[in-house]
Amino acid sequence: MRVADGVDVQALTAWVREFDRLVAEHEGELTGLDAAIGDADHGANMHRGLTAAVAALAGTPPADPAALLKQVGMTLISKVGGASGPLYGTLFLRMAGAVGTDEVDAATYARALRAGLDGVLARGKAEPGDKTMVDALGPACDALDQEMAAGGSLAEALRRAATAARQGRDATVPMLARKGRASYLGERSIGHQDPGATTTALLLDAAVTTLGGEG
Repeated sequence: MRVADGVDVQALTAWVREFDRLVAEHEGELTGLDAAIGDADHGANMHRGLTAAVAALAGTPPADPAALLKQVGMTLISKVGGASGPLYGTLFLRMAGAVGTDEVDAATYARALRAGLDGVLARGKAEPGDKTMVDALGPACDALDQEMAAGGSLAEALRRAATAARQGRDATVPMLARKGRASYLGERSIGHQDPGATTTALLLDAAVTTLGGEG
């Protein structure tokens, strides 16, 4: 269902499926980015986890938005290795806790994504500027909130959020990594784009397509 009428289970399912498709499409890029500053497995891990999440949704269709987001979060935690599983899983679990069993309106979606960011911050202990997914997710949440506060539609707010996420992703290139395996490289981490921030930008791109009525 389009955002003008609210976001229902069908729309959220489409969001997860599109996120899975984009990660699969960019798996090689994500792995290459992770090879430079990590374990070279981010793309494969996220692809595996999201494929499992999509299969789980198809096998046991959730009854409501909260159940869907919880199911995705739990699947990612159980199927994705390294730090990515707990972080992206926590993002979806915290979103689940911020929505109800009815359709998710624009304001609720924005609050839920912010709750997801708060969960990632608490779980990963990262701050803005540490060269992590937070550097894409934080600006995305800020842009979403600003557009909603100005009376904009969720569709327009998501477009702004996706743009902010991509800008945040790009801004990680000159950063010195202070969290995760990349931090072990010290100054050698400078000049490389963070794979987690790159995946987060794909998450927001998927939202524009499926929740913003552009699919």
